[in-house]
Parts: sequence; structure tokens; C-alpha cells
Amino acid sequence: MSEILYIVMPAYNEEANIKETLDAWYPIIERHNESGNSCLTVVNDGSKDNTYKIMLEYAETHPLFVPLTKENGGHGSAVIFAYNHAVNSGADWIFQTDSDGQTDPDEFEAFWSEREKYDAIFGNRTVRGDGQSRAFVEKVVCRLVKHYFGVRVPDANAPFRLMRADKVSQYLKKLKPDYNLPNIMMTTYFVYYKDGTAFREISFKPREKGTNSINIKRIVKIGWNALKDFRQLKREL
Repeated sequence: MSEILYIVMPAYNEEANIKETLDAWYPIIERHNESGNSCLTVVNDGSKDNTYKIMLEYAETHPLFVPLTKENGGHGSAVIFAYNHAVNSGADWIFQTDSDGQTDPDEFEAFWSEREKYDAIFGNRTVRGDGQSRAFVEKVVCRLVKHYFGVRVPDANAPFRLMRADKVSQYLKKLKPDYNLPNIMMTTYFVYYKDGTAFREISFKPREKGTNSINIKRIVKIGWNALKDFRQLKREL
């Protein structure tokens, strides 16, 4: 049987990027819609600009695009919302990326071609276009994952990941709907439970349009809260 693919993205105040991002990724879902049920979905996380309006207009002429919206809860809650939607809609595979235009759709095919070998394939941003400070934060995150969970990962939080939906469903049950860092924990769970995983180098461009809603001050605050969360999640393994 043909596999159902859901490409999912969160979006917050991305009116400068969302149309271009949809144009870039829509041909991917068209190409991989053998089942007739594959879907490109963006979750609008309570944007204050015209992001959702643009999404609704795009859906009028693009039948494989499903726009969703929710109250603002942060990037993590939007990702979890998207994952739950894909699981509940019958997806076999879930691919998550972001809507800010920093990832390259041309790199998707290499992931898809290897899917039968793995339960999950994660991006590895060996060169980052979003600055040294964010690269440093990622290194710290990987060290914390090693310290708390005993697993080594080269990039815990890359927004470029292809995962079996049944595994995602299993691990979503361990996370609160508003958890800030679901992708870090998804990566950790896949590796900790020894599922078939691979990390593949991806490009990661600097943001060209719009404003990043996650600044360093907020990253530090999220990271501080994550320490408590990691301890709790470790106890629940």
C-alpha cells in the first residue's frame, strides 16, 4: 500500500515567509501523494499578523494543503499540535520542518529514499546560518541530553526530521501538550529506546525575512526550565 506522508510546520508571525515556504514545499507533497491522502499542514500558533489569512488563501487553490490554527502557546506546543494532527489523520510518516525558510526542500528526497532502513532520520546542522550563539546553545543541549539520558546525538533539535508516525504517537504520550522542547525529546526517545535512527547533514540558511520570535534571552529562560523538565522526564523513562 502507498504510504501516507504528512509534512508539518509551525508558524508564528511568518507573513513575510509563509507564501514562499508553501510554494517551496508544496511540490514535495504533490510528488509523494501516491496514497491520495498525503498532506502539507501548517499550524498557525496565534499569529498577530496576516500569516493565517495567507494560509487560508493558499488552501483555496492547493488541495493538499491544510491550514490549522490555535491559540498562541509557543513553538513547542504548535509542533505537538501538528504531530497529533498527523497521527490522528492516519499518517504513516511525519516530516517536520519550520516555516521560516531556513531549510532546503531539495534535501528532503535523500531522507525519503532511506526511510525503509530507519524509524527516524534527523537533520544535523553542521554549519548554521543563524549565528554562533545558537550553535553554542545546541552544543549545550546535546551535552545535557548526554548527561541526563546517557545518549549521544550530534543535533537534538534540528527542524528537519522524518519519523514513523506510530513511533511519534508512542512518544507524544510522554509529553505535555504545551511542552517547550518536543523535538529534543523526540530525538532523545528514538535514540534512548534504540529505534533505528540516522543523522544526515543538512544545510541551514540564515533567516532572510521576518523576525525570529526566539531570542537569546528567551532561549536561556527555556533552557533553564528544561533542566527541571529533563529531570522529570528521566524519572519517567
